[in-house]
Amino acid sequence: MASVRVEAHEKIQGVYWVTLEHEGKRLATVNLTPGRAVYGERLLTRKNVEYRLWDPYRSKLAAAIVKGVDAIPIKPHVKVLYLGAASGTTASHVSDIVEHGGLVYCVEFAPRAMRELVDNVCAHRPNMHPISADARFPERYRAMVQRVDAVYCDIAQPEQAKVLADNAETYLKPRGGVMLAIKARSVDVTKTPSSVFKSEVEVLKQRGIAIQKVVRLEPYEKDHAMVIGAY
Repeated sequence: MASVRVEAHEKIQGVYWVTLEHEGKRLATVNLTPGRAVYGERLLTRKNVEYRLWDPYRSKLAAAIVKGVDAIPIKPHVKVLYLGAASGTTASHVSDIVEHGGLVYCVEFAPRAMRELVDNVCAHRPNMHPISADARFPERYRAMVQRVDAVYCDIAQPEQAKVLADNAETYLKPRGGVMLAIKARSVDVTKTPSSVFKSEVEVLKQRGIAIQKVVRLEPYEKDHAMVIGAY
């Protein structure tokens, strides 16, 4: 059997490096639902703990961590508002990180993605709460979301920074953290990605969010950047 070495990430709680013989270092989280994969990811067991390999080509959060982000507001036992949860690939790893003591409110608008999220992921993960709603209108799900410690936004719409800021104003605790995966081509195809990133970051600053880090996600995602900040 090939050797496997597991080490906790140097700074991010709930995230691990798995070193595989002949394959190198890979990102991973501890599986909240042992024996069950979400999107075909490999499951590996070490000292009676099951880990899910986390593919940076399938997850912008994983890509950001691999690209050097070493401080995120998502950690064990916190509440996270996840905007644009899609079918749950990254959201399921967030669920692993926050563990049973945390919560992930998963907002998704597309009906097909929502069905996959509910049936394949949330049904097996009690710390994930699916919400079928448009993230542009945070007041519409006020009855379903408590105050949260972090807002994570990954939506394919214009005004991505505004959507994040609106939700942060509505739900984020004081000094809570935010993460925005900016999709430049969804914001404005006529501008260069760099100018889009700059303008979206400026929107966040104007809304009272202190920017802590901005990292581009190439080669894992073209024309994308991850922004980390605090409200």
